[in-house]
Amino acid sequence: MDSDVPSEILPTDLRIERLSDRHKEIIENFQSSNKELKDFLIEDALENQEMAISTTYLWFYNPKNEFVAYITILADAIRIHGTRLGKSFLDQGVDYKTLPAIKIGRLCVDDKYIGRGIGIQTTYFVMKKLIKLNETIGCRFLVVDAKQEAVKFYKKMEFEVLKQREKGTLPMYYDMIKVIRYFRENEVRLSKAKKESSL
Repeated sequence: MDSDVPSEILPTDLRIERLSDRHKEIIENFQSSNKELKDFLIEDALENQEMAISTTYLWFYNPKNEFVAYITILADAIRIHGTRLGKSFLDQGVDYKTLPAIKIGRLCVDDKYIGRGIGIQTTYFVMKKLIKLNETIGCRFLVVDAKQEAVKFYKKMEFEVLKQREKGTLPMYYDMIKVIRYFRENEVRLSKAKKESSL
């Protein structure tokens, strides 16, 4: 690990910007040993965004104003038919083949900053987006097709495997329902408190 970088980077030390034309030179200097993820950022991310296919957010480490990570998200659906998750919904009388989700299309941290907690912060960022979206549009799951080298990270984040696969990416999901309900209940309490204080 680079001795100039703390072992854990706090959320307050990170700044987030939505990818735009003005970042073209910055993203060229992104350092990742994963060529596919680096190539996507440089060659496809902005075009996909302009076509309204996905949105990419860049993460900067404030003390150095250094570009350290990116995450690409998009609308998706989790295909639960024939899975253990699908059976759990059937047991509740819900017979849908798919359910609404936000997908982490790409997540990559600069090689120098891996293991500093940035990947966790980017994932929390998407969770917050889903909670906000849920105020107006039904959306329950966070999903990812995890590369084999990323499966351990997502399991640490308490994502579950949707379907086991021998090769390729592994479909995983995080059920946000408990978090969504927590925020809904707190909103109701806050609303009641405001009403009572205005009486």
